[in-house]
Amino acid sequence: MKALLPFLAVLLLGSFSARPAAPAPKYAVADIPATLREGANAVLRADDEVVTVKSAGRLVHTVHRVITVLTAAGDDYGRLGEYYSDLVALSYLRGAVYDADGRLLHQLRPSEIHDQGVSGNDLMSDLRVRYADLRQPQTPYTVEFDYENVSDNALFYPQWQPQAEEGLAVQSATLRVTTPAALPLRYQERQLPAGTAVARTSPNGQETYAWQLANLPAVDEEEAAPPLADRTPAVALAPGPFEVQGHRGAATSWQSLGQWSYELNAGRDALPPALAAKVAALVSGVADPRLRARRVYELLQGSTRYISVQLGLGGWQTFPASAVAGSGYGDCKALSNYAVALLGAAGVPAYAALVRAGADEPDVRADFPSTQFNHVVVCVPPAKGGPADTLWLECTSQTNAFGYMGGFTGNRHALLLTPAGGKLVATPRYGPAENRQVRRLDLFLDATGSATATARTLRTGQEQDLYAGLLHELGPVEQKKYVTDHLRLPTFTLTRLSLVAAPAGPMPGVVEHLALALPGFAPPSGKRVFINPNLLSRLPALPAQVGERQSDLWLDHASLHADTVRLHLPAGFHPETLPAPVQLSTAYGTYASQYAALPDGTIQYVRRLELKRGHLPKTAYAGYFDFRRKISAADKMQVVLLKTES
Repeated sequence: MKALLPFLAVLLLGSFSARPAAPAPKYAVADIPATLREGANAVLRADDEVVTVKSAGRLVHTVHRVITVLTAAGDDYGRLGEYYSDLVALSYLRGAVYDADGRLLHQLRPSEIHDQGVSGNDLMSDLRVRYADLRQPQTPYTVEFDYENVSDNALFYPQWQPQAEEGLAVQSATLRVTTPAALPLRYQERQLPAGTAVARTSPNGQETYAWQLANLPAVDEEEAAPPLADRTPAVALAPGPFEVQGHRGAATSWQSLGQWSYELNAGRDALPPALAAKVAALVSGVADPRLRARRVYELLQGSTRYISVQLGLGGWQTFPASAVAGSGYGDCKALSNYAVALLGAAGVPAYAALVRAGADEPDVRADFPSTQFNHVVVCVPPAKGGPADTLWLECTSQTNAFGYMGGFTGNRHALLLTPAGGKLVATPRYGPAENRQVRRLDLFLDATGSATATARTLRTGQEQDLYAGLLHELGPVEQKKYVTDHLRLPTFTLTRLSLVAAPAGPMPGVVEHLALALPGFAPPSGKRVFINPNLLSRLPALPAQVGERQSDLWLDHASLHADTVRLHLPAGFHPETLPAPVQLSTAYGTYASQYAALPDGTIQYVRRLELKRGHLPKTAYAGYFDFRRKISAADKMQVVLLKTES
């Protein structure tokens, strides 16, 4: 027995030594420089991206990404969703999560990766998403993701902007692109730190481009700042020659890119003969091309509805006009193509136009031809001898006003698709004359300090966009709830609300009528009552700037607000003091307010605020801050009423 003991000891020792050692810690939070942790919700420890262009029709995008989540506000970085489709395959998705000391907590298992289609009532799509969630109940923690996409849609190259959110610091990020020498890379560097340069080599008939970023502190969210796309380092990539499912093109110019899109959709505008005859009858005897276009647009709105189509090449190639005529639905491409066909039957030449749509979307980079668009509209150029203005039509809405683009597609560029190729043109610009809010308010004060108010507000242009949505998409109960939730008043009851479309004019508009009960609005203080007649239009001051301003001043919305308030006094009260007039004139806009005691015993308050659009250097922020502070102070001024001695 004793002879067996050493042998057993060796066996036991061998069994223990055969166990795999725990992985060595990595990505410890303590290894992050303090300058990167300061003010950050998360730190991008590593973002290594490799783009390999295989041919004009295929590219591979490989990503290794490590992010340390420092606060609950950065928790979204703990999960990842990657989309794929018939044209873009997701080769793999792997992940792991580590604790604050860099010890492995969990390796992502295949069963934990959720795979689901992207669908909806208004969507036909082959798009799917694989989703992984490695968020932890406590911060800090670190997630690591690896994935690879193989794309047969070489029209779109990946875009590289590691610092894509405020509050995200970057410790290290690299991008390497390899492409055949016959397919030279087109790229545009944006906001790169001084001294950062592309490293370019040419091994074995290939061209390789490499960029590297390191130690970028988190970017703070600042008032009136440009989009983050204009503030942090980025490299935009685009093809020269490309191919999508056998359709070859070139993105080297707006003309060539537009030519590809035009030819892809050419010949799909034939209408059923009966429909063409119906359109001809609809515009018979109408000489004005604009009026003919209006009748066609009303026909389109009354007989179609929008549905998104994202099926392979269907993301760019439209349904035939005859298919839309038969089904009554289509996506933005199909409805725009259908509208062009209808307009053609009415003798009104028109073109489809690509645009980047969205109220918060920046304009396309006009100096870098590439696919930067997500929507299609229709452009009707001026007719010879007709009105000089170009006409633009949004074809996906049943309620949009004729010729109106609004904040969704206005104030930006679009790519006009013509037989001669693409042409970058401007969509309508909406300024203070178009974006108006005009309000008349009557405020009735009683002797106890309570009040009632009635107001009529006309909003036009971009000022009416939100309210047009309320009018057409919500019922009275939901409308009332929305307005109640957004009135900045201490104590009130909304006793009446109505929204109606404004009479036809140069700009679409919505008229709002409301009535308010205001208990305890201005309680007497001895013989005096202090009251602020500016009930609904106060503009708050901006928060104080913390530290040195980092961003330029970006004023992207122009508007004109005009208010007239009549203050009806209770018996026995008269004005003791009226605020002095205020007038401000700056590069950012103008402001004026004045008070007057009228012969009928009421007090009238008139306010006018015009805000300009402008992109100014960061040094201009101090002046804008002061402008807003003075407006806020003027908006808070009070009328002093005195009770007459009995």
